[in-house]
Amino acid sequence: MYRISSFGDFTCTRCHALVSSAHQLSGVNNRNHCPYCLWSCHLDLYAAGDRLSACKGEMKPIGLTMKKGRNKYRLESRGELMLIHECMECSAISINRIAADDDVETVMAVFQGSLTVHHQIKIMCNPYGILPLNTGEMEMVRAQLYGQSLDISSALW
Repeated sequence: MYRISSFGDFTCTRCHALVSSAHQLSGVNNRNHCPYCLWSCHLDLYAAGDRLSACKGEMKPIGLTMKKGRNKYRLESRGELMLIHECMECSAISINRIAADDDVETVMAVFQGSLTVHHQIKIMCNPYGILPLNTGEMEMVRAQLYGQSLDISSALW
């Protein structure tokens, strides 16, 4: 369980970092995961920010998925890159918006780690309607995390 201050900031029980809930830093309205280790707390029950879950268990980042966006004018993007979390107490699965201040190397490490157990994660996520990203989507993940990839050979000429 997280220790929450009166400002909504909290101390991560996993890595003990002080986490700011300031929208200006994270770009999200309902911060409930650590930007350093990406672990979360099972706070929400029905919708993001409802804070109705009685569980309050630690949630492990287990993979990445795409949340379909409503912007019909976005041609290249299939949606928003999201973290998949599994509750270590009740085994619930949820998705969490990647925040602007999340460590991209840790996000990439979660994705790469998920590839070795992709089939198991897919089975766990299926009842929730969540489709984990796979090896074929590596370039898209890199582009979302680091910006558009650049073909070195065309850049030299």
